[in-house]
Amino acid sequence: MMGQISAKSVVIEWLLGSTADIKGKIGPLWDLMKATVLVPLLRFALYICLVCSFLLFVEWVHVMFLAAIAKIFRKKPAKRYKFEPMRSDLENGNLDFPMVLVQIPIYNEIEVYKISIGAACNLSWPSDRLVVQVLDDSTDFVIKGMIEKECKKWASEGINIRYQIREGRLGYKAGALKEGLKRDYVKECEYVAIFDADFQPEPDFLRRAIPFLIHNPEIGLIQARWRFVNADECFLTRMQEMSLDYQFVIEQEGGSSIHSFFSFNGSGGIWRLATINEAGGWKDRTTVEDMDLAVRAGLKGWKFVFLGDLEVVSLMPEADVPKWGAIVATFIIASINTLVATPRSLHLAIPWVLFENIMSFHRSKALFIGLFEAKRANEWVVTEKLGDALKNKSNPESTASKEPTLLMRFRDR
Repeated sequence: MMGQISAKSVVIEWLLGSTADIKGKIGPLWDLMKATVLVPLLRFALYICLVCSFLLFVEWVHVMFLAAIAKIFRKKPAKRYKFEPMRSDLENGNLDFPMVLVQIPIYNEIEVYKISIGAACNLSWPSDRLVVQVLDDSTDFVIKGMIEKECKKWASEGINIRYQIREGRLGYKAGALKEGLKRDYVKECEYVAIFDADFQPEPDFLRRAIPFLIHNPEIGLIQARWRFVNADECFLTRMQEMSLDYQFVIEQEGGSSIHSFFSFNGSGGIWRLATINEAGGWKDRTTVEDMDLAVRAGLKGWKFVFLGDLEVVSLMPEADVPKWGAIVATFIIASINTLVATPRSLHLAIPWVLFENIMSFHRSKALFIGLFEAKRANEWVVTEKLGDALKNKSNPESTASKEPTLLMRFRDR
């Protein structure tokens, strides 16, 4: 009751006071708002994040325990599954080799497109059983011409390479992959390998991975491990490598060893086309199309296998956070700390409340949706992707003047 009277009196004094008194009355009114609204709200958010963090910690311990057990007692994939090396039959020739589609989605990657296309065309696989599909979503017409010219060069050397473009960029990468699978020649293929424009598979990549799919019809996906040639470039790349190493070694290799679910990484993997079709195909509704497809395929009962010793060379972003971005972030955090400071130092946890536990929140939500078999059990839409559905004009501005400085990093790896 006293709090209500105090708040009411402050508001009345504010309204009736003169302009000269406003400055002196801002402080009490703001202190009242902090004490009655802002601090309790942030304290509640902190408790929610603590619960989510505990659940995430339990999950980490569980996954790491299973990964350790798998490392000690489990056999390698080649011994846990049927595996026979690919060999050419003298009578059947290359007929024992299944038709494989290699998709390379590209978007203005002038520095690496030659490397990715060249690596795909040099895969040790019969040329009549391989189709390399370059999905060019570039908006720079100069770069488009360069990529098309590169494809024609490989085609003149006998490689079955297809240069594909489309109207607009609806759905971004997922839309490009989905559109690529609609081509008539894809119907002859049994498997599809996906490599982003900055990935360089070794020539024996298909020979080491495809046998798992051929001899184990329950396997729908083979995921290879990524290796980065620029991991030691700067602090940002080292942090990214540490995070991804945890994902590869603990989540994916551990999960694979116990036949548990893990997500497709979006590149460096081979899908069984029947798995993609049964799961409903690529959905361009979300920014996490790799997770979206993997979840739907997992719900259909398909198994995924992670091959930790099969590595694909790649690059990771090197650009550090812009100076203005760091300044803005620092200003926001400092402002919040100042506004909600309490004797118990609640403000020290505010940045953590704002920037952490997002994944645990989404996983918890997905857990309850799945347990209660809600209608949204198959929906993993994070952010709707419209591509340029609302913007049909292409950007004619060329970026072709950039030097292909990244090419040497692949060659010198």
